[in-house]
This record gives sequence, structure tokens and C-alpha cells, in this order.
Amino acid sequence: MTLLCDRAGERADAAIARLAPEITRSAAQRLLAGGCVLRGGVPLKKSDAVNPGDRLELTLPEAAPVGIEAQNIPLDVCYEDSDLVVINKPRGLVVHPAPGHEDGTLVNALLHHCGQSLSGVGGELRPGIVHRIDKDTSGLLIVAKNDFAHNALSAQLQDHSLHRVYEAIVRGNLRQDSGTVSAPIGRHPADRKRMAVVAGGREATTHYTVLARWAGTAQQPAYTRLQLQLETGRTHQIRVHMAYLGHPVVGDPVYGAKKPELGQTAQVLHARELVFRHPRSGELVRVQCELPDYFLEVLRRLGEPEA
Repeated sequence: MTLLCDRAGERADAAIARLAPEITRSAAQRLLAGGCVLRGGVPLKKSDAVNPGDRLELTLPEAAPVGIEAQNIPLDVCYEDSDLVVINKPRGLVVHPAPGHEDGTLVNALLHHCGQSLSGVGGELRPGIVHRIDKDTSGLLIVAKNDFAHNALSAQLQDHSLHRVYEAIVRGNLRQDSGTVSAPIGRHPADRKRMAVVAGGREATTHYTVLARWAGTAQQPAYTRLQLQLETGRTHQIRVHMAYLGHPVVGDPVYGAKKPELGQTAQVLHARELVFRHPRSGELVRVQCELPDYFLEVLRRLGEPEA
């Protein structure tokens, strides 16, 4: 894998994690420590600075045999061929194993569905996972079946040509019919389990368009239905950006109301569309899915929107 640096003085590990979204910073540090990252044929250390125009050559290690159990968990497959599969993930399904969620994850289901035909780029715990969505966010997620497809799709994530479109219900009335939030996201300074808009955070851009509005009443606040498109893919990005605007996603207990809202105890946020170039043919692929039942229930409770 080749990465082209575009910032002056950035640490090598930070640059790799930023330019290759599927590689975490800790994974980048392991690659650097193992001599797997070269600049001009010379191995880099994690603390080395890189500059615009530097080409980093990454040699990704062969995937270790996956020790995760394959489990027969039903999957809603929206698109599949020999290179990739697009899954409509239900709300509540964890993407990959982690402490507290050692099994019953999307990865366990993928191992049953695809066998060992998954990319090893994401490592043993995340085979095939090109990008992630939160446990309690539903919708489309793309999975690579081989390293060629994984690297090609990751490059599209990096240059923003892989489009991810979401729908959400947020509290309050966004007066503008459309807009863009460009605000850096990093760890919350007082709560390491949360993210926040912070100075020095990672660049993050979200575009939104209003689909419908519901005026507030004495019994109920105003709400807005949005279509959102990610230009970057930071942790909790849409949820953080909407809360930053003062319009948190309905049902979000972390960045919004602590109590159930419109009957929801998790965010009303659905990844509805993916648009990308097929890694093998270069043809444009557009995958869409319907709104899930929980989202339709919220719309039913809200009733007819404003004209």
C-alpha cells in the first residue's frame, strides 16, 4: 500500500492512521515498529516527521489465522460479488469483537457467510471491514473479500469518492434547508468514552439537507428529518456534529437526551446509501436500503410534517 503525505511535520503514525482509515494509530505504530513502512527505501519510526510529497510504502503482514468463531447469524445482504459484500446492519449489532462483545458480532456472521474469503487488511479482529458504523446505528456497511478490493475501497474513502449517505431525525428546527458542518473531532477532554468538537481534533466534515420539519407544540419539541453525507468518517461524527449544532440525534443517550425520546433509547440514524467505484471493473455501484421499522415508527409518531 502506498500513501502520499500532504501535511508538513506530521508524525508518521498519525499520518498513516489519517490517510488509511482502516488502519488504527496503534496498528500503524506496530507496522512502523516492525519496519513495514518505508520512505525512500528507509524504514520509518513512529515519531519521525513526514512532509507533503513523501510517499510511504506500507507492507501489510499476512493475515493471521482468524481465531474468531463463525456463527450462523442472519445477514441482510444488499449486494454481493466475488470482491465485496454490502450488508444492511440492524441496530444493536456490534461490528467486530471487543471486550464485552467477544461474539455475536457482524464479523462472526461474515465468517459464516463468506468463510475465509475476507480481506486480511483489517487484521484478525476486523477481517474485511472497510469502514464501521456504531452498534446502535443501522444501515449499509461494505466488506471486502480480498486485499485488492480492500485497498481499492480504502483509497476511495481516503479521497472521498466513496459516498455514504445517512438519514436521521434530530431535535429542533434547522432553519437552513442545507448546510455543512466542518469542525474537528477528538476525544472529549473530560470523558474519554465520548467524542467532541475540540481544537486540534481530526478534520471532520458533514453535509446535511432537510427532508422534512415538524413544528413544536406545547407537548412536543420541534423535530427535523435530515439526509446527511459524510466527507470524512470520524468516530460518532454525525452524532457529534449534530449535537454541536444544538440539534442532537433523537434517542442518542450519549450526545442528546438521557431519557427515551419518541419511544427511542438509541439514536435514530440509518446509513441508507453507498456509492462507490467497483474495485475490479471501475463501474459505479449504488446500493440503497429501506428505512428500518424503528425509524418508520418514529415517523408515525411524528405524523404529517409541515407543508
